[in-house]
Amino acid sequence: MGRAMRAKAEIMDAQEMRRALSRMAHEILEQNPDPGSLAFIGVHRRGVPLAGRLAQQVAAIEGRPAPPVGALDITLYRDDLTAVGPLPVVRRTEIDFDVSGRSLVLVDDVLYTGRTVRAALDAIIDLGRPARIQLAVLVDRGHRELPIRADFVGKVVPTARREHVEVRLTEVDGEDRVVILERIEGEGGRP
Repeated sequence: MGRAMRAKAEIMDAQEMRRALSRMAHEILEQNPDPGSLAFIGVHRRGVPLAGRLAQQVAAIEGRPAPPVGALDITLYRDDLTAVGPLPVVRRTEIDFDVSGRSLVLVDDVLYTGRTVRAALDAIIDLGRPARIQLAVLVDRGHRELPIRADFVGKVVPTARREHVEVRLTEVDGEDRVVILERIEGEGGRP
């Protein structure tokens, strides 16, 4: 980003996040009557712990073992790789189950332009042919550039393009909260 950012507003605290994930898990089960065919795939970085949390919620609701959870790195599938940076960080894709025939829930923290989801879909299709792929996101902030819609959403938050939604998770950041950051432009911190 290069420019300084400042916190503008907190849009979810830890309790709101827990409630949203619980509601999303119930919705996932309503839309997937055979939980045995479910699997969760989180997009690196924060989608991975969110996928794990959703799988655990589904297990608790159903009283059965958690569905499998995988981690997906989409860095090399991005159509904007040159805009990401000169040396993008490539993480490992870790999916130790067959995606073919499964109902997959692709999980990411924030849905913005849709480009990350498009890249994730390409990466998943390279692994096999799932029965269906559904999208779960903690925050949908709008501004789509591609025709992509989430099936399960924790919270819809209209934002300005100059704003950034930052999801903080205990597993990665040591706390659970979601804040809107605003870009500070020019001298004296005036946007």
